[in-house]
Amino acid sequence: MDVISLLTDFSWIYSPSAWAALITLTLLEIVLGIDNIIFIAILVTRLPESQRDKARVMGLVFAMLTRILLLVSIFWIMKLVEPLFSVFGVEISGKDLILIGGGLFLIWKSTREIHAQMQHEEHNMIQSRSKVGFFGILVQIAILDIVFSLDSVITAVGMADHLFIMIIAVIIAVIIMMIASKYIAKFVDDNPTIKILALAFLILVGVTLIAEGLDFHISKGYIYFAMAFSLSVESINIYISKKSRNNKS
Repeated sequence: MDVISLLTDFSWIYSPSAWAALITLTLLEIVLGIDNIIFIAILVTRLPESQRDKARVMGLVFAMLTRILLLVSIFWIMKLVEPLFSVFGVEISGKDLILIGGGLFLIWKSTREIHAQMQHEEHNMIQSRSKVGFFGILVQIAILDIVFSLDSVITAVGMADHLFIMIIAVIIAVIIMMIASKYIAKFVDDNPTIKILALAFLILVGVTLIAEGLDFHISKGYIYFAMAFSLSVESINIYISKKSRNNKS
């Protein structure tokens, strides 16, 4: 069946199992998009405040378009899993190369951001903003969108039989992410310790991507649990600190 036939197949509307797949897939797309939201939230802090919302929304629109284009190219995506060569007995495919490259980029970018935060190089941060600019931030978002999209697209292909269901799930998930990302971005920007925690989380995601590329599976559930636990502890610390400051004043 070709892509046009898949897009014009509406027989799933009358199938309860298809609707269940749509709801499940939408929730999974949101969960799999958490790392994407955090990455975008941190990147847009390098821009002037007047441009941040625009960059954040455009970044998520890029994420949506990337996922849809990859879904439409579903047959090409499936070919990416075919081995190209092997290293020390580990077969490497096109998908593996993308995951490894994306993981290395994510580790490099997150480490660089942590270093900038630790050094408190405000002058260098301003210079960096003027150098990178709005377009540069969007390019970085687009690069990681492709890597993050692979995971969610392959999940979608394995869960749903209808291409239209996959596309609808992606669109709904991105709309919800757009609404949530504004509050996440503000929370991260207002709390430097949360930002460091988020960057550490992205380094873990980068390591996971490289491991996946080398055929070593690490469940993201463990990473999300660790992140949620750390975030809960840090939120309590922030609350206690604010309460202590208010009592002193």
